[in-house]
Amino acid sequence: MKRDNQLNNEELAFFCSQIGVLLKAGVTPLEALRILGSDTEDEESKELLNEIIAEIGHGNKFSAAIEKVGVFPDYVVSTLKLGEEAGTTDEVMGSLADYYDNETRISENIKSAITYPAIMIGMMLLVIVILITKVLPIFNQVFVQLGSEMTGFAASLLVLGNTLNKYSIIFLSILVIIIALFLWISRRSRQGMFSKALFRKLPMAQDFYDSVAAGRFARGMAIATNAGLDTYSSLDLVSRLVENEKYRDKIEIMREAIKSGDNLAEGIKRAEIFSNVNSRMVAVGIKSGEIDTIMRRIADEYERKSERKINNIISIIEPTLVIILSLIVGLILLSVILPLMGIMSSIG
Repeated sequence: MKRDNQLNNEELAFFCSQIGVLLKAGVTPLEALRILGSDTEDEESKELLNEIIAEIGHGNKFSAAIEKVGVFPDYVVSTLKLGEEAGTTDEVMGSLADYYDNETRISENIKSAITYPAIMIGMMLLVIVILITKVLPIFNQVFVQLGSEMTGFAASLLVLGNTLNKYSIIFLSILVIIIALFLWISRRSRQGMFSKALFRKLPMAQDFYDSVAAGRFARGMAIATNAGLDTYSSLDLVSRLVENEKYRDKIEIMREAIKSGDNLAEGIKRAEIFSNVNSRMVAVGIKSGEIDTIMRRIADEYERKSERKINNIISIIEPTLVIILSLIVGLILLSVILPLMGIMSSIG
């Protein structure tokens, strides 16, 4: 666990999971933190746990203690406060662990979806550079020996290749700087925001983000209702998690529906947050008093759907990039080989 900034999703999932298990075993938060600290070898993590322990030792509640150390998101602090008031701290910590586990998977999936195309694009550029700087000059020598010269597209690529060869050190330095800057921004970006911003630019990514937003909404509502929060306040809390303007607008529609007297299921149906089947499931959950369980099931469904969507996106990107690379390389070679074949046939 880090001290420089807020804890990342993986660290939050680990912390909430470990504390949740210990609390369910009947251990107090203070003792749970001491146990966790005794098993922690990382000095920064141990220092953080000791700070939380010290705050509790000064008479603060667990939620107030983690708020004071300043590395936990407001959502964790707010939800934990509600759990303490409702006497469901262990369940809340378990739910938070599930939520941040899923957020970690989403971030890793997005990184995978960005990393592979980035590698492929890099390889494409490398192959193209080798073709125009090393291969085309050899073909040009053949043309010269045959008493001809390259023309059209091939000639333009040859000029570009010669320019790259002449100023190779400058271009290489610029490339290294760009790669280093890209890696630095990727590492410094909070919770993988840089990768998410790049992935969001893909036209096929919108459906994925809609599924993610629906899953976050369901998971957040499950945690909030389990902690004893009323529907309207739960919507206010969950709207901070969604990170999707389209779904934030839908949540606002839900707020207005709740104000006008609709219940949660009716508000969800009016705002079209879930499918009709899931909206009916929410209505059943309200009648049976199992709304938090139903919301968790819906969240699981949307999370599985998100994984399928991102796998579909990757399966589309991979062959598309291979086809593009093949076409570019083929075009470059044909621009040289076809004229060369014409010269050879005329000589023959």
